Amino acid sequence: MSKKFQVVGIGNAIVDVLAHCEDNFLVDNGIEKGIMQLINTDRAAELYSHMGPATEISGGSGANTIAGLAALDVRTAYVGKVKDDQLGAIFAHDIRAMGAVYETPLAPKSDDAETGRCMVLVTPDGERSLNTYLGVSEHLSPDDIDVDQMADCEWLYLEGYRFDGPESHAAFAKAIEACKSTGGKVAVSLSDPFCVERHRDAFKQLIADHVDLLFCNEHEMMAMYGDTSLDDALALAGQHTEMVACTIGKNGALIIKDGKTHHADAAPVARVDATGAGDLFASGFMYGLVNGHDMLTCGQMGCVVAGEVIGHIGARPEADIKQLLAENFTL
Repeated sequence: MSKKFQVVGIGNAIVDVLAHCEDNFLVDNGIEKGIMQLINTDRAAELYSHMGPATEISGGSGANTIAGLAALDVRTAYVGKVKDDQLGAIFAHDIRAMGAVYETPLAPKSDDAETGRCMVLVTPDGERSLNTYLGVSEHLSPDDIDVDQMADCEWLYLEGYRFDGPESHAAFAKAIEACKSTGGKVAVSLSDPFCVERHRDAFKQLIADHVDLLFCNEHEMMAMYGDTSLDDALALAGQHTEMVACTIGKNGALIIKDGKTHHADAAPVARVDATGAGDLFASGFMYGLVNGHDMLTCGQMGCVVAGEVIGHIGARPEADIKQLLAENFTL
């Protein structure tokens, strides 16, 4: 019998606030380009007041991946904490509207923290700089994990950013145990080089003990395993997990399995906004995986789906990505 869910994701539940800016705006406001920085409520309010016209779109790295999978008609669910407030309602509505099951208990209105939001500043080169207020998302705990849901999934997808939460390691452990107890597999995304540096030892332990599929980009891979070259880092990663899918920007992606490396080319699209590119690469890759495609095809599907989201503002697909795959592959 097939399981109820093909992929269940756990991660931050965030609403993205996106705006274009020039490079000097980043300098003037003390923002490091191209990375994610954690900020508090006051800093979030300060940045928002300085930003130009902004668009609010549900985000969160793992949630973007699950939304992409749901758009591809994969049976999905998501676990991430929001508050009973306006942004929380937006997040819950959006992910359910994509077709994912979302049942995480709400933080009460009385909670001091608010629903998380990420100020995404996009410079003319399409690079995005993220300033994230985690809010109640940070407090995801084992109590939020439904073990029956975890036991009824083929793949558990863990967002690396959630390692920044005090109780999230225990939440991950509870979810992994339930998933593995029924033969499920585990994927993790490294999320960000600075996230890797904050939690390198915990990531390495998790990957070696439990992870079947590792998602990352070249910078995260080097932060985790690299002292010399990307090839050496990938080879080392491949000794610790069954599959590695590493994006390499405009050069596409490298997929490692059974000691073999496959290179998938990037989709030929003009880069407007890189927000969510890695998240949607994971959507396309996992769609291929749960539908029995080979590693190279999975990587190519990831690149095609990532190409759609790179071509517009925001980290959720706007086009029919299942149709996009049907035009390029035999589904």
